[in-house]
Amino acid sequence: MTDLNIYAEILISAYEHPKHKATVKDANAAKHEENISCGDKIDIYLKIKDKKIAKAGFTGTGCIISMGSADMLLDALEGKGVAEVVKMTKKDLLRIIGIDPGPVRMHCATLSLRAAKEAVFAYEGRKADASVKEL
Repeated sequence: MTDLNIYAEILISAYEHPKHKATVKDANAAKHEENISCGDKIDIYLKIKDKKIAKAGFTGTGCIISMGSADMLLDALEGKGVAEVVKMTKKDLLRIIGIDPGPVRMHCATLSLRAAKEAVFAYEGRKADASVKEL
């Protein structure tokens, strides 16, 4: 089995058995995002404590790429500082999920990162920067 196949299997597993698909009742940062081109919808919930992501969750509907990427991203975000989240790029996300979904499905993959970054910016009382629009 190739590395690409292994990462695809991990993404499918994250979609079928998500660890983070739930609301975070005491979240103090949240954001809703939609991918209008395909209909994917996601709500990201973050509990931020001491400038770190203490707990992360999501709810939503969408394809394997959007929902699997969301679960894998949130797993990677827990324990990270909010400054690290703000600095994350598409390249960081692709490293986390292990595959490049290609130009047509890239918006599916980056939906959760866009929502997480916007939630952190809102939590900090700041307007989202250009890095969010690039996603």
